[in-house]
Amino acid sequence: MKALLAGWLLLVVSFAYGEDVNAIAERYVKLVLAMGEHDPDYVDAYYGPPEWKTQVAAEKKSLDAIATAAKQLREALEKIPAPPEEISRLRQEYLTRQLSAVEARGRFVKGERLKFDEESRALYDAVAPTYPESHFQEILNKLEPKIPGKGTLLERYENWRKAFVIPNDKLDAVLQLAIKECRARTLAHIKLPPNESFTVEYVTNKPWGGYNWYQGNYRSIIQVNTDLPTYIDRAIDLAAHEGYPGHHVYNALLEKNLMRDRGWVEFSVYPLYSPQSLVAEGTANFGREVVFTKPERLDFEKKVLFPAAGIDPARAEEYYAVQDLLKELAYAVNEAARRYVNGEIDVRATAAWLEKYALMEPARAQQRVRFIDKYRSYVINYNLGEDMVRRYIEKRGSTLDQPEKRWREFEQLLASPRLPSELQ
Repeated sequence: MKALLAGWLLLVVSFAYGEDVNAIAERYVKLVLAMGEHDPDYVDAYYGPPEWKTQVAAEKKSLDAIATAAKQLREALEKIPAPPEEISRLRQEYLTRQLSAVEARGRFVKGERLKFDEESRALYDAVAPTYPESHFQEILNKLEPKIPGKGTLLERYENWRKAFVIPNDKLDAVLQLAIKECRARTLAHIKLPPNESFTVEYVTNKPWGGYNWYQGNYRSIIQVNTDLPTYIDRAIDLAAHEGYPGHHVYNALLEKNLMRDRGWVEFSVYPLYSPQSLVAEGTANFGREVVFTKPERLDFEKKVLFPAAGIDPARAEEYYAVQDLLKELAYAVNEAARRYVNGEIDVRATAAWLEKYALMEPARAQQRVRFIDKYRSYVINYNLGEDMVRRYIEKRGSTLDQPEKRWREFEQLLASPRLPSELQ
């Protein structure tokens, strides 16, 4: 009898808890939509009730009213005792930090500016490490003997890698081959919702290289920017990051497992400037390593992608030996962005930094500066996010020699409301 009563009480408490949090979650969604009325880039995806969007647009809530409401909801959440179930606890913490980010973004839209690290902590729940110029120079020194020819390292690098450009008339065919393989490998380990799919569009005049616009109902539109030459490594990078097992899978699993199965409406909206983005970008980047080990990727590219692009497969090892070193320069973008956001360097000096320490040709450096100018500290979500996700997965025993466990932990992370601070 006592056990029955205890179970009944737990059920009543859980129901009351869920009702309280569900009400807050609905108000959170409407606040994100309201912020989107002031900040056009804020709502990256929404597939909740269309009448909510109509209602919010008609209300025309001010930034001050949004901030006040977000603060009230956050404080209400903090007063609710933590539930016993881990995923419900994660949900409560997720909503609390997402609401805090709504407040921070509202202050930004009103004109307040924070230092780079303060901004990334307020919006993305993380701060990237700082590296001196000497750190990147050491990596560049390792690259020097690997790039033949005359001129500066950047000039030699750009001349050397012209042989690895995917011709525009072959780009879609190569990318579709990469997508097909990434999807097959993902489906072998993750059960995806029925009828999931995406379409690929080719665009120009964008500050980014690729973008996933999630539409809801397990559909995405993936846009690929063709302003600059597309190199052979980008085929799998784009297919995995934007598609399988990256953004498309991440969004589809959140919609299926959390919004539809559990009724958690907060996952019907994705605010771009929020902690969710670090997990989204981090899992998308790390997903490239989950879907292919290095040997598997090299083998597939030599046999399939290099020939499809008309590139000599015999040079694949040479190409990726250089690309592996280039990846170590990823945090140079953070340093350029940190200096720019903090007002230490201007646009021209930021581009020059990227040319020197990230080994970007002028056009690519200028494109990245446009990205930094628009998205500011968002840049940490790619490299820091990837590193945080990798550490989280590997510390749970999911190493390369245990691929099934690696996939299982990765899928659980994709389908959970885990925050960046939870990845530590």
